[in-house]
Amino acid sequence: MTEVDSSFVPLSERTAFLVGQLGFHVGFQFTDALAPLGIGPRQYGMLRLLHARDGQTQQQLSDTLRIHRNAMVGLVDDLEKRGLVERRRHPADRRAYAIHLLPGAYELLAKTEPLVEKQDASLLEPLDPGERATLRALLNKVAVGAGLAPGVHPGLARGMGPTC
Repeated sequence: MTEVDSSFVPLSERTAFLVGQLGFHVGFQFTDALAPLGIGPRQYGMLRLLHARDGQTQQQLSDTLRIHRNAMVGLVDDLEKRGLVERRRHPADRRAYAIHLLPGAYELLAKTEPLVEKQDASLLEPLDPGERATLRALLNKVAVGAGLAPGVHPGLARGMGPTC
């Protein structure tokens, strides 16, 4: 029988483990919360991006979300079939199509906002308002340091776990 190495730090004291543990927990909760609305985090992320800046080309969306262009085509096709977006000729580039939100997307996003607020409140419930602000600031600083795009979940590009 081998002896346990006492130099191992418990995972509960490893920041990367804790962030990963919480990330998966929150991701699965979010996926479950969106399911009754008929979308997943990938669709939600794209709709939120278009809500912030409607009329982007598929290439622009692909670059921002870091999703391969072939996967982007499928995502736009899916959202178009659901009546949430439409392709229109891009006003400045005849070869490109601009993706625009339809009224149904705005209605759907309005339904998601309370879910997002509830999840934030639940996650941060043990913290006081000052701690919440500090945590957000520190997490943003770490995310920027890791080279992550603000507001874009890296799991969208990889199609991993609960982010699909």
